[in-house]
Amino acid sequence: MNHPALDPLAEIRDFKALNLDFIDLTLEPPGAGWWQCDPLRIREALAETGLEAVGHTAYYLPLAHPFEEVRRGVVEAFRNCLEFFAIVGVKYMNVHPDSHTPMHDRSFTVQQNLKSLREIIEAGERLGVGVMVENLPRNFNTAHQLAELLDPLPQLGLHLDIGHTELMLAKSSAEEILERFGGRLRHVHLHDNKRGDADLHLPLGAGLIDVPMHLAALKKAGYDGTITLEVFTPDRSFLTYSARKLRAMWDES
Repeated sequence: MNHPALDPLAEIRDFKALNLDFIDLTLEPPGAGWWQCDPLRIREALAETGLEAVGHTAYYLPLAHPFEEVRRGVVEAFRNCLEFFAIVGVKYMNVHPDSHTPMHDRSFTVQQNLKSLREIIEAGERLGVGVMVENLPRNFNTAHQLAELLDPLPQLGLHLDIGHTELMLAKSSAEEILERFGGRLRHVHLHDNKRGDADLHLPLGAGLIDVPMHLAALKKAGYDGTITLEVFTPDRSFLTYSARKLRAMWDES
């Protein structure tokens, strides 16, 4: 994934030099908001490098905000992202469910998410960009929790973050999520952590996650799509190391 503070065009060139296959293109400020970038230039850069792209959005956009005018503004922000991704040629855009609704119960939070997601999906359908929801620790990180969003919205795809499935749970929820929603899986995030509650985004092998087990589960679910290495380290040699390790483990799983 490109760094939100850096120029996406430079990131595309850097990822090509690192022998990666695609960019998880996130449209976030301070340097990569949809209004700060030229989608035509990004499309040209992708064509020149031969990279593909998956659409990513800011995790902190409040989809379920109790103030209706704020919620509508958030949906409008997602529409702008969808229009940008449509020009670039991106097929799927992710959305992070929102759980920040102080003094409201879970039913309200889920319904607000659903209300916003329906509007975003409709906009995506008009533009030819599919929408997928990413699992997040604590509130939307089990098959049961995700079902509250995925069951009412059959057009909504699944974006499985394997690192997240290891957090704040007695055991990983990845297998149960894949068993129930594997047919709707559109994209995967992979990074290492030490379980508990810290979303560390470590290189593969630096934490406790049994990556081969998860890769075998992905294959069992019939998945052979894109996997983003969400490895957040200043030294990108850890990213190339993780990519080599992932390719080897995928071939062996």
